[in-house]
Formats: sequence, C-alpha cells, structure tokens
Amino acid sequence: MPLSAHRQQILRRFLQGGFFLLFLLAPALDILRFDLTQGHAILFGLPWTLGQDDFVAGRIGPVQAAVNIILRGFLPLLLVGGALLGMAWRYGRLYCGWLCPHFSVVERINRWMQRATGKPSVWERAPLPERQPDGSALPRNRVYWVVTVCAAAGFALLWAVTLLTYLLPPHLIWHNLLTLSLTPNQARFIGVATLLLTVDFLFARHLFCRFGCAVGLFQSLAWMANPRALVVGFEKHRAAACAECNNACDNACPMRLRPRSIKRRMFTCTECAQCIHACDQVRVADPQGGLLHWVAGAAALPVETGRQPRTTPTQPGERSAPWKSSSVSSGTA
Repeated sequence: MPLSAHRQQILRRFLQGGFFLLFLLAPALDILRFDLTQGHAILFGLPWTLGQDDFVAGRIGPVQAAVNIILRGFLPLLLVGGALLGMAWRYGRLYCGWLCPHFSVVERINRWMQRATGKPSVWERAPLPERQPDGSALPRNRVYWVVTVCAAAGFALLWAVTLLTYLLPPHLIWHNLLTLSLTPNQARFIGVATLLLTVDFLFARHLFCRFGCAVGLFQSLAWMANPRALVVGFEKHRAAACAECNNACDNACPMRLRPRSIKRRMFTCTECAQCIHACDQVRVADPQGGLLHWVAGAAALPVETGRQPRTTPTQPGERSAPWKSSSVSSGTA
C-alpha cells in the first residue's frame, strides 16, 4: 500500500537521522575513511590500497600496477557515481532530500530561524504566515535567535571534528579534543572549518545546496535529462482551490522553490515532498485530496513542458486521466 504524505515524512525523518548517525560514526567504526597516517583508505575495517607498494618493490610490473589503479580506484568511483546518477535520472535528487546530512541540518535551522524571525532564511523578502498548513501556529520569538546561532555553531563544530576523523585516526582526534591537547594543525583545521560551516549554516544553507554542492548539481542535471522522471505534479484543472490557501506549498519548501512551477524552475528540487504534505494538510477535508502529487512517466511530461495534454472529460469529483493513471504516491518509489 502506498505511503501517505504524512507517513512519507516520518520515513524520511527516520532515514535522515539514520544517515546522519552513519556520517558521524563511519570513521570511528572504520566503515569508511582515508587515514593520512597510513596513506590509504579503510573500508569496513580493511585497508583499501591501490596496490602500488608491490610495484615500487618490484613485485609487479607496470601493466599490473595500472590494472590495480583502474580496478581499485577508478572502477569503485564509477560504480558509486553511476548508481547515484542513475537514481537521480529516475527519481531526482532523492539522496539530497532523504539522506544528505547537510540538508537535514538545513531543514532544522530553517525551522528555528523561522521561529526567530518569521523567515526560514535571512534572505527571504517577507515573513511567512504564522499559521501552519495543519492549522497550528508558529509564533515568532526572538529568543530562538540564541537557539539558531548555537545550533549552527554546534553543528559546525560537530561537522568539523567529524570531517577531520575521516582523515586522521578518530580515537586520536577525540582524545586530543577532550583533553585539550590538539596539535596546532588539528586546531587550525577544526577552527577554520567550524567558522566556515557556521557561516554556511547561518547565511548560505540554501545557496550551497542550490549552487555550491557538486553532488546536488550532477543529480539535478541527470534528473533534467529525463522528462519522465519522478517529479511533483500540480493538478492545474483544480487550480481555483488554491485561492483558499496562502501558498502553503511554497512556504513549506526548504529550498525556497515554487512547487507548482514547471520542472526547469524546480531544477534544485530535493524531492523532500514537504510541499505535497503541506497541500494535503490544507486540503484534508477535500474528498479529492491535495493538488500536488508524485507523478512519473507520461504524467510527468506536463510538468516538463508546462502544457496539459488533451484528456477525455471526467465526471464531477474525478481526477483527469493523466493524474489518475500515473500518479505515484511513494517518494521512495
């Protein structure tokens, strides 16, 4: 049975939390890191080298050395990159909206900043409505500025230390940090990274996700290359119902996009489905449900072109054929 928009959000939060923990613990558990002291990567507790020590020692020839580089270096990168781009080609930036540890921080700081200023970003032109799509209120309180700044700095410090543990033995970094015995280089790395990440989390969260993240950019390019890929579709024939709503879908978007737009204007959509959830909450009493839905295949083409296909007339209260036949209810498809 397809998941409802509410259950999709619960699942998404669970996956985000799990992947964030994996991001923090992967170096300590030797799941994945590159140890500069040993000069090679560690994968699932085992050394992962390019096999060049044997070449230097004269035990293998140049051909075998080249094969080792291809098989142990380039091939794994191609497989991981190809799998990510293949998923993006079909489902969009699903990694960003459902797993990425940076985007999970973006969403949480958005919420706290909205409590502090009424706006999810300092660059927003006007405050968002206090009334939420589910009918609850989100009153503004400047005390949340303290929460926002502390959270940004705290996440930045945690990220800086974690990134360093991907390069140096984790037990060494944590021991030096807790005993205040960091080396000058370790302290400089953590200090500079914390400062830059704090600035990012406070002022450039969406800008980084939209324009600075290479992983997100290549996912978006792959997604745009497939006009039939999973995308948020809008039932234009019911657009009059939007008059009763105060742009709940636009307000809910963490990337500050307009979900009812055509696909190329949603180039950086992370497929988080918060717009769908918000619309469903506003239209909870409507038998036809919300106006936003997951669509794919032929039903995704109108989002690509901005033009609705010709459809046969429908009975009152029935959705038009493209939306009815090809709607996708699960964000994880």
